[in-house]
Amino acid sequence: MKKRWIIMILSLMVVLVGCVETKSSSNKDNSEDVEVTDKIEIEVLGMSSSEDDLNIVRDQLAKSGFDVKLNLQPDYGSFKAQEDAGNYDLSLSGWTTVTGNPDYAIRSLFISDGDNSKLNDEELDELINQASTETPEEYQETYKQFEEKLVFDNAYTVPLYTNYKTQAIHSEILDEDTVRLSKSRSLAWEPIDFNDTSKRDEDPLIVSQTESSFTSLDPIKGNDGSINMVNTNMYVRLVNLTDDDEVTSEGSLSYNHSIAEGNDTYYFVLRDDVNFAKVEDGEAVDTGELVSAEDVIFSLNRAKDPDSVPDHRTYSLHEHIKDIEVVSDISELESTKSSNEGNPIIEELEQDLNQDISSLATDKEDVDNSKGSYQVLKVTTTEPFPQVLNYLAHQSAGIVSEEQVKSINTYDVESYDVDTDIAYGDQKTVTEGNSYDNQLYASGPYILIEKDDYEANFVKNPGYMAETENEAKIEHVTMSFIKDDDSKLAALRNGEVHIFYGVPQTKFDVVDNDDSLKRQSIPSNAVVYLHFNMDDRDVSESVDLRKSILYTFNQQEFIDYYDGNAEKAISTLSPLVDIDTELTADPAKVEEFYEKYEENK
Repeated sequence: MKKRWIIMILSLMVVLVGCVETKSSSNKDNSEDVEVTDKIEIEVLGMSSSEDDLNIVRDQLAKSGFDVKLNLQPDYGSFKAQEDAGNYDLSLSGWTTVTGNPDYAIRSLFISDGDNSKLNDEELDELINQASTETPEEYQETYKQFEEKLVFDNAYTVPLYTNYKTQAIHSEILDEDTVRLSKSRSLAWEPIDFNDTSKRDEDPLIVSQTESSFTSLDPIKGNDGSINMVNTNMYVRLVNLTDDDEVTSEGSLSYNHSIAEGNDTYYFVLRDDVNFAKVEDGEAVDTGELVSAEDVIFSLNRAKDPDSVPDHRTYSLHEHIKDIEVVSDISELESTKSSNEGNPIIEELEQDLNQDISSLATDKEDVDNSKGSYQVLKVTTTEPFPQVLNYLAHQSAGIVSEEQVKSINTYDVESYDVDTDIAYGDQKTVTEGNSYDNQLYASGPYILIEKDDYEANFVKNPGYMAETENEAKIEHVTMSFIKDDDSKLAALRNGEVHIFYGVPQTKFDVVDNDDSLKRQSIPSNAVVYLHFNMDDRDVSESVDLRKSILYTFNQQEFIDYYDGNAEKAISTLSPLVDIDTELTADPAKVEEFYEKYEENK
C-alpha cells in the first residue's frame, strides 16, 4: 500500500471537514508523527456540541491511517435522524445511568430488542439477565464477563472516558445550599431557593438547557437529554434516589417502602397530599384529583408494555414487573416478613407516619391519612430483582393520570400517524401558536405551561405536598434554550441564567475565577463512547475491522484534554462496578486486525 505521513492526512481532513484545534492535535508530546497505511473510510456521526471529542476521535483514527468522514449534526433531532437512517460507521454517544444501578447501565443499550439497543447477541442477553438477579457480591464476575464480550471479544463499542457531573450556580442570586447535585438523578427544582426569599412568587428560577425540542412529555416515550430534567420535575414517582444513588421514599409518592423476604415483592404506602395539576388560562390549577394507587397501576402497566404507545422508548426498564395491585387486607402486611431482619412489613411502612395504618383503602375516595386510612401498593417481579426499585425511581416510572391519558390517547397504536394523531405529551400541544392545546396533567412539583424555540415556562403545582418540606419553593421556572456553551456561560455571569446544568470540563476555570459563581462537581455515572453501526456496513460484518478501530483509541488523550477532569472507562458499567480491566491503544493490534479484515474480505 502507498505510504504517507500523518501530517498529510490531517491537512486533508482540515480541508474536508474543518478543524477546531484540540490538545490532542496541538500538543506534540501527546501525538507523535508516525507513518501509517491508508485504510478504508470511516464515517463518524456526532453533534456539534461534541465537536472537541469528535476532533480527537478523528485525529486518532487518521493517525492509524483511516480516512475519516465527519457527519456533524447541529442538534439531537438531526443526529437521531441520521443515526436511524444508518448514516454512520461510528456514532459518538453518551450514557448516564440515571437510576444508579448497573442493570440500567447496560440493559436498554445492549440487550437484544432493548429500547436503545443496536445489538442482537444471545450471550450478552444471558449475562445481563443473570447479573440482574444477583447481589453486588455475586454480579461482579458476571459483569466482568459481560464487558469482555462486549468490548474485547466483539468490539461492539469503543469506550472513551467517564466524565464529571458539574453545574454552575449564580451564588449571588441563589442559595447554593439549596441546589442539589445528584450523581444520577437530574436537577430537582423544588428545593431550590433564592437568597432573597421575597422573590419566590414573582421572579422565575432560570435554568439552561441545550435542546429546545422535547422528545415527548409522556414519561415513557422519552429517555434523553431533551426531557430528562423536564419529566423528572413534572411527574412524581414511587421512590427517588438520594444524591449518592441510594433508593429513598423521601420526596416521592410513598411515605415508606419495604422489600418482602425473597426479594420479589415490594410494598409502598402512598401519600394523600399529591394532586394532579392542569393548565387553565396560562395558570397551574389544582384539579383536586388525588394521585392514587389506581393511577400508579395504570402508569406502571403501560410502562412495562412495549405496545402501550407508539415509539415506546423505556419498556425494557420495567419488563421485570409482573403485577401491580392494591393491598386490601391489612393482615397481609402484618404476616409478611421483610427482607430486612424479618420484621413485619407493616412496621417498616409505618415508620415516622403521623398516624398508624388502621385501614386500607381500595378506592381513592376512601383515603384519609389523618384517620389512618391509606392505600398500600404491592409490586411483584418476575424473579428476585432488587434493582427494580432503581427503575421505579426513573423518570419513565413517573405517574400519569389514567383518566386524562385515556381521554387523549384514543388512536389505534398500530396505525398511529404522527402527522394526524395527537398523543398525550406531544410537544406541539404546549408550543406557542396554532397547535397549542395544553393537555398535560402533572403529578410532580411543576407543570409546563408553554414553550417556544427560546424557552419553556413552568409553574408550581399547587396540589403538590402543600405545606410540607417537599413543597416547591419558587413559583415559576424558566428553561432557557441556549445551544452554545460560551453563550450559556455568558448568560450565567450576567444573571440571565441562574444554573448552568452540565458545565463542560473546558469551562471549569472560567467558573472558578468568577466570584459570583459557584461550581459543583462530582464524578458521574456518565460515559462517553462510540458505538458501531451493526447494520449493512463493513464494520457491521467484520469483528476484525471493529477491533482494528478499537485499539486505535488512547483514552489518556481525552483525559489530558480535559485537564484530568475525566476518567478511563471500559463500558457504561465502569462508574458503577469496579472491574479491573483497561483498554490500551496498541498500533500492532490495529495492523494485525486490519490485515485479518483484508484477508477475509
